[in-house]
Amino acid sequence: MDNGIEINPYVSTSRQEWDQVVKESKNGNFLHLRDYMDYHAHRFDECSVVISRKGRPIAIFPCNRVSDQVISHGGLTYGGLIYGTDVRAVYVLEIFQQLARYYKQTGVKSLLYKAIPHVFHSYPAEEDIYALFRLNAKMYRRDMSTVIQMDNRLKISVERRQSVKKAEKNGVEVQEGVFVESFYQLLTQVIGKFGTKPVHSVDELQLLQGRFPNSIRLFGAFKGEQLLAGALIYDFGHVAHTQYLASSDEGRKIGALDFILAHLIENVFSARRYFSFGISTEHDGQYLNEGLIFQKEGFGGRGVAHDFYELDINRDDGV
Repeated sequence: MDNGIEINPYVSTSRQEWDQVVKESKNGNFLHLRDYMDYHAHRFDECSVVISRKGRPIAIFPCNRVSDQVISHGGLTYGGLIYGTDVRAVYVLEIFQQLARYYKQTGVKSLLYKAIPHVFHSYPAEEDIYALFRLNAKMYRRDMSTVIQMDNRLKISVERRQSVKKAEKNGVEVQEGVFVESFYQLLTQVIGKFGTKPVHSVDELQLLQGRFPNSIRLFGAFKGEQLLAGALIYDFGHVAHTQYLASSDEGRKIGALDFILAHLIENVFSARRYFSFGISTEHDGQYLNEGLIFQKEGFGGRGVAHDFYELDINRDDGV
């Protein structure tokens, strides 16, 4: 097939074209804009490309290289091919074939592909999954996320409702603001107990919230001036996603985090198509944190898969 598809490496002068593709795409969001991606550019050996057809950019592929692998993208929850409604299935097939040839010529042996879960699509966009199937890519990881369909929400569980009422009786109030430092301190204390730390630094979160004030929103449960729990929300327009959640020991005792979540679901983001809690799996999806997912399911969330594929582009079969 020859649909006039061309692959060109991303360079800084392509920034405007890149962002325009994202804004007009059916599966991209602000995570894929250069103002977001470039905050951690120093951490990655970026090898992203812009895909054009007959001289017009029609898709982008955010990715980075680690040794002889290309990852789409190591600094993003999901990457994948970003494209619009005018990109047909046959174009996507050719794009993937050309991507395989392009990276193979640079010594790459495999491509690790983080597919964008369908709930984050603004319009159906799984031509990439079909193309990976056609090229014999293998799924090597599947995470389980929890998502509420907002126009047909399930009832909140008795346990979660009781927790919310407890917070109400204790005078807890929800506030939205820019208290990143105090939230980050709480977050690091909570996840530090499990030997982990946030993906972002406090400076990075402040930078990103400054760049995307309408998309990165911070909510806290306060008793007086004391922060008991917090939720950092990534607002994608039709989806509200809990990027970070944290609660102090006192907050857990009185249901402060449940109080925030109930407020966000029932009030702030009630008009969204989906409310996403993120994954509850570890070890490449092989371990399910049952306590964590039980809490999310208590708000009416149910499972959505996050799939990861590996494409061997070092084989000699015409790719």
